[in-house]
Amino acid sequence: MSLTFEKWFRKITAFVASNFLGTVVDTVVLWLCSHFLFKSYVGQYIVSPVISFECSVFVNFLNCYFFIWKTRISKRTKGSFFRHFLGYNLSCVGVFIIKMGLLLLIERILGWNVVFCNLLALCFTGFVNFAMGEFVIFRRKKNRDAATD
Repeated sequence: MSLTFEKWFRKITAFVASNFLGTVVDTVVLWLCSHFLFKSYVGQYIVSPVISFECSVFVNFLNCYFFIWKTRISKRTKGSFFRHFLGYNLSCVGVFIIKMGLLLLIERILGWNVVFCNLLALCFTGFVNFAMGEFVIFRRKKNRDAATD
């Protein structure tokens, strides 16, 4: 069953709204880490983004698990939660590597502060995150009975 444009639009809108909260968490944690915890280049441009990334991944996952893709999870158990979180986190790590590459490239080219470089890099990687959640982590399982008919 294919999704109509209206359903896709609602799903993408919910994802963008949900990820906005993750972006706020990412930005605030990154700013706090880069301004108060770390003073070196590695601390500000490598360690701080890793810490802020994991905080935002957890917030985004909670939104996806409980709100956006809630109908795709048949059994809500601790095991299901952690299994989905592991898959979600692993897919986000791949996107994070892309984001870090973009962040460092933007910093080298434009010389901007890490927070602004991060926000620009997030603009590019948000669509990849949506696709991973939609088609990999929370994909619809095909009905086995329908496949054998």
